[in-house]
Amino acid sequence: MKKLLILLTLCCVAFFVKAQDVTPMFAKGDKVANIGIGLGTGLSSYYKMAIPPISLSGEYGIADGILEKGSIGVGAYLGFSSYKYEYSGWGYNYSSRTSRIYIGPRGSFHYPLVDKLDTYVGLSLGIHHYSWKYEDDDIDDLYDDYYNDNDTGLYSYWFVGARYYFTDNMAVMAELGYGITYLNVGIAIKL
Repeated sequence: MKKLLILLTLCCVAFFVKAQDVTPMFAKGDKVANIGIGLGTGLSSYYKMAIPPISLSGEYGIADGILEKGSIGVGAYLGFSSYKYEYSGWGYNYSSRTSRIYIGPRGSFHYPLVDKLDTYVGLSLGIHHYSWKYEDDDIDDLYDDYYNDNDTGLYSYWFVGARYYFTDNMAVMAELGYGITYLNVGIAIKL
């Protein structure tokens, strides 16, 4: 509920704020590539990063002039993360590893609020693959246990983001939502 309230608030701000002298940073025909690293996960603090959450995304502007200075972009997203947990003690050895991959299309609405800042909200619907491996080697147990499980399905998520352009074609970016992680930070390149 809290996420929905934040999204609605940001949408309202984007629709009702009048940015008089702000130049749009994303318009029809623009192509932007993002590379990000994730911060924050839904896993417990016992899990350690095996491979940090990374994401690649691209976007193409298909329409502009919406609500005066707004634009619409479509693109694709690919994200991957891997975490592990290990415990050893009292004659018990346990390890668990989880990996997540998300790939799918996404769309976004951009509206300039501040000069050199591209602010946007969006939605993605794609395929999410989750794998989990568990192994224990309990010395009191006659058998070692090993489990491997996978789950693949459709997954959707919303996001809000911003790109701050420090040159005409280079920006730092941040996205809040839940694709492969809660917060993605990285760089964006306008092609």
